[in-house]
Amino acid sequence: MSKGKTIFDEINNKTGVFFEKVGVLTKAQRLIVCLVTFALIGSAYYYFVFMPRQEKLTRVKKIHQTQLNKLASFKKQASQLLKYEKLMALAQDKFNVAMKALPDKRELPSLLAGISKAGGNAGLTFLLFKPGNEINKEYYKVLPVAIKVEGRYHQLTDFFYQITRLNRIVNINNVAVKSKGGKKTLEMSCQAVTYMFVEKKESNNKNKRKRKKK
Repeated sequence: MSKGKTIFDEINNKTGVFFEKVGVLTKAQRLIVCLVTFALIGSAYYYFVFMPRQEKLTRVKKIHQTQLNKLASFKKQASQLLKYEKLMALAQDKFNVAMKALPDKRELPSLLAGISKAGGNAGLTFLLFKPGNEINKEYYKVLPVAIKVEGRYHQLTDFFYQITRLNRIVNINNVAVKSKGGKKTLEMSCQAVTYMFVEKKESNNKNKRKRKKK
């Protein structure tokens, strides 16, 4: 207890001496002492409290801005992804429509019969109707049909019109028309061409079969 009182007394004495010295000072000197004291306290607060918090705040702001930039980038990528998904869906729809216009193996006989029927309905006389050999491409086959018909001009145009009305793709190539014996009757030779899509699996299986045969 005596030791505690001694320390307390020493503090009181030092404090009393300090205030006595301050009391001796003039108003101007007291003002300077106050300003210096506030400056020291302000400096200590600035360096030991404000600056560390300011640096921490700056780091947090940078991290926040980085996250905002990443979020903006992800949003942009997401919008582009949705855009590409829509384009892919449209492309898939167009592909499906195109696929419906291509005959498969089961439909070839009916398609050939449809071409022949179109000529008959137009009133043409068939001189030649000969399916040719299939021409293999990378993803599809070309199926040509050599045609030679006889009839009048309006019958030929009607034949072309009915070909365009078929529910499968049929192109008419190599058209050659000549009059027959000076009459109104015309003779036309052409090539009707249709296409059949071939999946990769089918082509790969054929290549494997060829290799086995060798």
